[in-house]
Amino acid sequence: MPAAWRAAGLTYNRYLAVAARVVRRSLKEDKRIVAERRGEMDLRFSKWENGKQGEMQNLAKANAAIAAENAA
Repeated sequence: MPAAWRAAGLTYNRYLAVAARVVRRSLKEDKRIVAERRGEMDLRFSKWENGKQGEMQNLAKANAAIAAENAA
């Protein structure tokens, strides 16, 4: 019998992310805020051209901008 998360079609990493979010949301307010900050990620990237690094960009904002362009 497969694990419940696998039967639901989740990867193990996604299952862990969901479980962590549930635990964080169940904490009292002061501890919840600290735990949520720990769980945030800030991914940045930059394009390299001619051996030089370009401007650093936030990945989430760049993806949202591209999605908005494609939706229009």
